Amino acid sequence: MRIIAGKFRSRTLEAPAGLATRPTSDRLRETLFNVLAPRIEGAVFLDLYAGSGAVGIEAISRGATCVVFVERAEAALKVLRKNLDGLGIKAGFRIQAGSAGAFLRRVEAGHGTGFDLVFLDPPYDATEEYTSTLGLLGRLGGLLAQGAVVIAEHRRKEKLVDRYGALERTRLLEQGDAALSFYSFGQPPG
Repeated sequence: MRIIAGKFRSRTLEAPAGLATRPTSDRLRETLFNVLAPRIEGAVFLDLYAGSGAVGIEAISRGATCVVFVERAEAALKVLRKNLDGLGIKAGFRIQAGSAGAFLRRVEAGHGTGFDLVFLDPPYDATEEYTSTLGLLGRLGGLLAQGAVVIAEHRRKEKLVDRYGALERTRLLEQGDAALSFYSFGQPPG
């Protein structure tokens, strides 16, 4: 894996060993960030199910002000920290060890600042994670900045619904066996 563009362009990243973590491919990350390019500079970025941190590190490389990485697997956390350290990234990020759902509820309870961009990439076989995480993001309004975009990476064959509370799908990009569903944060249906 490598960083596609920005300050750390072409630098390589490690991935956790084994099949428990499936890193977002370089090609799919490039597609994702081509779409996000006008929004990334200065953004507050949330990387849920962060794994090696490749997506969040790409956001840092391209000018995001702050990235929050959420990951519960110890092996992935170790690689994430090693990737950040290897690039000399010392500020502009936070690592939260634990589940995505627990993190979202904790941040909402503390009335944290809104995220501009949220990326989630749970294990493909954990289909309930998509529903629960997107559902929480769509219900817990204090988590997202007005106009926020939430992106879910999923299997191309796995169809996500068009609306989760105040999140409405605005775009679906398919590439190989993977897909990216883009959701805009607005008002819940009346």
